[in-house]
Amino acid sequence: MRVFVNATPIEIEPGTDVRSAVATHDAALAAKVAAGSAYVTDARGIELAADVRLAAGAILRVVVTARRGAEESDAHA
Repeated sequence: MRVFVNATPIEIEPGTDVRSAVATHDAALAAKVAAGSAYVTDARGIELAADVRLAAGAILRVVVTARRGAEESDAHA
């Protein structure tokens, strides 16, 4: 079945979840989602859990956050 991840059509098996669909599209983005530095929304902008099963025609958007972790800083002093 066809779904869309960041406007790119991909073919996945019925019953595939968000996590697997993103990994099929881009392994690096999937790693960011798993690490919490990105999240996935549906076409309406509603955040989706990684284990949500997808229906044909689903539209997903991966949003990479700009937040830095506590150990990161803007300056290297």
